[in-house]
Parts: sequence; C-alpha cells; structure tokens
Amino acid sequence: MVGLSIGEKNFIKGGIAQDMRNDGRKRLTYRPIYVETGVIPQANGSARIKLGPTDVIAGVKAELGKPSQAHPDQGKIYIHVDCSPTAEPSFEGRGGEELSAELTAALEGCLLGGKSGAGAGIDPLSLSIKEGKVCWDLYIDCLVISSGGNLLDALGAAIKAALSNTGIPRVQVREAASSDEQADVDVSDDEFLQFDTSGIPVIVTLIKVGRHYIVDATSEEESLMNSAVSISVNRQGLVCGLTKRGGTGLDPSVILDMISVAKHVSEQLVNKLDSEIEAAEKAHEDEP
Repeated sequence: MVGLSIGEKNFIKGGIAQDMRNDGRKRLTYRPIYVETGVIPQANGSARIKLGPTDVIAGVKAELGKPSQAHPDQGKIYIHVDCSPTAEPSFEGRGGEELSAELTAALEGCLLGGKSGAGAGIDPLSLSIKEGKVCWDLYIDCLVISSGGNLLDALGAAIKAALSNTGIPRVQVREAASSDEQADVDVSDDEFLQFDTSGIPVIVTLIKVGRHYIVDATSEEESLMNSAVSISVNRQGLVCGLTKRGGTGLDPSVILDMISVAKHVSEQLVNKLDSEIEAAEKAHEDEP
C-alpha cells in the first residue's frame, strides 16, 4: 500500500472528480500497453505485458493428462501467480504469498467460469483429445516483475497474449484393445496447432474512488479505493466472470452500472490488445 499525505490524497481525488488524473489520463483511459511474446523458449507459449511501471510475464505449459471422471470431455487448466519480492518490498514473506493467492483466485474467477467449466473464458472442451482417456492439461504460470497498479488486468492480458503464442503438438490416438487399457498416443514433434484465443476475454478492473470509477489505476490511486470490481468481457461483449475486492459493500445497481461501463471500455481494450499481440507475434516470427 502506497503511503500518501492528506494533500496528495485530495489532489488525486480532485483530479479524478474533474476527469483529469495526475498522469493526464481520463477516468476510463488505459496506459499504453506493451506486448512481447515468446519470452520463455522452454514454454509452449509465453508473453510479457507492461502497463506503465507494471510488468508481468505469463508462461503456458501443455502436458498430456487424463480427464476427471466428473468431466470426461474436458481438459484441465491450472493458474498460478508468483509475486517477485523484488517487485515490491511488501511482497516479501507472507505479503507476497497472500497477494499471489488473491490474484490466482481472481484470475480463476474471471477466466475459468464455474466448477463445471460453464461460462469459462478459456474453453476446457477445446483441450479434450479422447473423451474419458486423454486430454491436455494447461499450466499457466504468471510472474509479477514490477508492480505499478492494476496487476489483475495486466495478468489477464499476459495470459491472453501467452495463449495466442501457444502451439500445442498435434496428437494421434490409437484405440486401446479394451476400455481399461491406456490409450496409445503419438505426439508430433513437427506439427503444432495454434491455440484459439478468439473467445478469451480481457479483464477490466473498475476502482471506485468517491463517486467515480476509474480503470487501470496506479498504485497511488488504488490506495484511495473504496472498492474494486474486476469484470472479464469477451469480444462479443459477454461477461465471463466477475470478482470484487475491498471492504465497502456495493448496491446491486452500482455493480450493474460497473458491468455496463466495463463492457464499453472492453471494446477498445480488446481491439488494442489484439493489435499489439498481432504485432508482437509478427516481430517474434521475424527474429533470426
């Protein structure tokens, strides 16, 4: 948490009230987004996202697994966030562990839908290879390198970019002689299928400061928040998940209003992020 004097707090609040934040942005404007893909050679896909001083990396590893009995036609997705102690002094010890757990739970709520996988931004059905026999397990590991506010949105963008960069090997399954036998699987070393990210949402976090909402809050602005609602919205404008933090309760009508604002903001964010990911992928392909 950033320590601010009363004068600094009033200055930031006054700017938000006048729709002129202390870095020159309007209330519903994001900082410039920097995207780099293919940053971890050992991973199936990876990406780095910078939002101002906020700097995060996401890596995706795909491994063959066995579907659960409850969902034999789905693969499994695991998300983990690690907050580097060098990113912020408060990340050392239990502070970092608690934030890692909070961010992991928030990403799961925004991207993975319910326990059945219904409404998931990342479709577990697309990871099935042979129903009840073989599936892909995706391990998505994220690292916070530097914290300058709005970590959740940056991590969501990094996951989307990393999945866009992910190639999954083509698999052929030979039928087992009996239903009890393990399926025989051939994994190609040369042919890869690109992960479909068209339905993966962006996360828009709205911070309520006084009577106003802002997006892409800085660390200083976050220290003034009454509450925050993070909403994941896909390209079709459908809400895939929602999570709230902060002690102040919100009237349901306020949450509905925040969802409406997030859907409006997400249109520009999706287009901007997709454009940056496409440019990053082209730059990565052009590297010698």
